[in-house]
Parts: sequence; structure tokens; C-alpha cells
Amino acid sequence: MSAYALGWSDADGRPDTGLGGKGVRPAIAMLAAEAVGGTAESGLPGAVAVELVHAFSLAHDDIIDHDERRRHRDALWKAYGVGPALVTGDALLALAVSRLVGFPEAMRYLSAALIELVNGQTADMAFENRPWRGARAVTIDEYTAMVAGKTGSLLGAAAATGACLGGAPELGERMWEVGRDLGVAFQIADDMLGIWGDPHVTGKPVYNDLRRDKKTIPVLAALAADHPAARTLSAMLSDGLSGEDAVRHAARLVEEAGGRAAAQALAERHVTAALAVLDECLPEATELRALCDSLANRIH
Repeated sequence: MSAYALGWSDADGRPDTGLGGKGVRPAIAMLAAEAVGGTAESGLPGAVAVELVHAFSLAHDDIIDHDERRRHRDALWKAYGVGPALVTGDALLALAVSRLVGFPEAMRYLSAALIELVNGQTADMAFENRPWRGARAVTIDEYTAMVAGKTGSLLGAAAATGACLGGAPELGERMWEVGRDLGVAFQIADDMLGIWGDPHVTGKPVYNDLRRDKKTIPVLAALAADHPAARTLSAMLSDGLSGEDAVRHAARLVEEAGGRAAAQALAERHVTAALAVLDECLPEATELRALCDSLANRIH
């Protein structure tokens, strides 16, 4: 089941390839190790640890979100059941921690990321029960803080553990900042793909976040706009979206009210902040900067 979660095999255990993730987190860890003067291999324990934590979080997230598809095939829980998927996620987490027990300077960043990841996931779930309008409505600042924990913390851990393992623990905090900003931009891009992405590319059904009444940056930004489409969207969301036509109409209203453009602008600001720290601390880190640029291109 762990091999299936990592994209190494099919549901019957037969070897499979090409179904893993993008490998962004391990790439950041290894490139960060190189950027501070170490070797890519020196960053491997951090790279493996963050990828295992990522796999663990996806196994649990898909259960929480009732997502049946992951990377163009059944989610882990759909293939094996909820109980086995939960235990597999736990196993992946235990394996992740075991990779860094001998590297305390790096381990503290993974530990911090795990705490923030749990807090971020908790906030994300709580947001679903809050109204779209009124004093209890979710704000963009609240959402950004949630994303910094849920997604940014693990990219922060990747960058920071790479720096520590590469021989520059004094840069750990600054690299943590880089990863967190990249993580916010990365999640905003995912939110945009969740509304306007191609299911054949993303491997997940389009409009799923809208169907689930999920608060995401494009929608929150659209609702905050002084635009007729924002008012229509607010009324629709408050009444509940019923049927595919309503969901598609809501997606059009989000774009008309400026939600897509606002989300893109916010993501770009976070990428710019990450690149500014890199330029200050590691101006020669051309490959790591190129990876950050590729994440920026994902927004467009």
C-alpha cells in the first residue's frame, strides 16, 4: 500500500512507473544542500523525509476531503479502504521521522512542519463550517495563514533541512522562509487548478472545491470584490450550489469578479518574496532559483 501511495506499484502490487508526484519537495531539499556548498546526496535524508510526510498527508487528506481520485487513479483509501489507508499514512510518517533521527538540526524543522501541517489542516476543515458572509466569514489573511501551515511548512522543511544537511544550519531559518512562501504560492496555484484546471492534467475532478463549499483564495478574493458578479456569487454560495450548471456558473462568476486575477497576483507576491531571500542569502543558487521560477510559471 505504501508503494501504491508513492506511485511505485498498482493496487495489486505489480510494479508501475510514472504515477508518482512532481517531486518538488525532495528536489528543493537536495538543491538547497547543493546551494549551501554540500552535495545533492547530503540532502537525501531530508528529501526522503519530506516526500514521505507529503505522501502521508495526501493519504489522510483524501479521506478527509472524500477525494476518490489522485494522480489519475483511485486514491489510496478508494483502492484499499479507509482503515488500511489510515494505517499506511501512519507508517509513512513513522518512516519519515526515522530518516532524520540522526540529524537533530534538520529534524527540528521537520517537527515544526508536522505541527504546522496539522494546525493548517485543522483550520482548513474548520473553514468549511464557517459562513461565506458576515462576521464569521473566512478572511484572505486567515486563509493565507492556514496555507502557510498546511502546505508552506513542508516546503519550508525541505529547504531548511537541505541547508542543514548541506552544512549551513545557520541558514535554516531563512530557507524555512523561502519554502513557506513557495508553499503558499504552490497552494494558491492548486486552488486555481481546482476550479479551472484540466482533469486530464491534474488527475482530479474539476470544480470539486466548489462542490464541497471549500474556501479557497479565488473564491474569497472574488467575494471581497465590489462587483455585481461578487454579489451574485455570494447569494449562490449562501443558498448552496445544486447541480453541475450551478457549479459552472459559480466558477464563471469567480472569474468575472476578479478572483482568478487576485489569486494569481497573491501567488506571485509570495514567489517574489521567496526569490528575494534567495538572492540575498544564496545569489549563486541558480538551480534552486530555476526551480522556484518553474513554480511561478505554474501559476499562469
